[in-house]
Amino acid sequence: MLRLPNSITGLVPHPVSGDTVLQQEIAAEQASSLGHAGKRVEKALERLSAYDGKDETQQKALLQAASDAVHGYFIQRELCGMRKHDAVIHEMGIPRRVLARLGAR
Repeated sequence: MLRLPNSITGLVPHPVSGDTVLQQEIAAEQASSLGHAGKRVEKALERLSAYDGKDETQQKALLQAASDAVHGYFIQRELCGMRKHDAVIHEMGIPRRVLARLGAR
């Protein structure tokens, strides 16, 4: 029986099935999409908190944009198998007024 030396056995790649490659690609896309959705939430919340509050129409638009971003983020999290959002709500500091409008149009 012929065996490879220990010094190069780690260099020989293990065979990978097409299904494994596909699953890895899907996981990478999910992670990327979730990251982008999280950034959209952060930006929308920053714009909302920075608003001076003088124009009610503008304030409603910023509130709706933040709510839409959070809604999309929650949907993306659920598609990735993360069903509980309590920790994220706390960590991101999502205001109750934004949460109250989730899914509203």
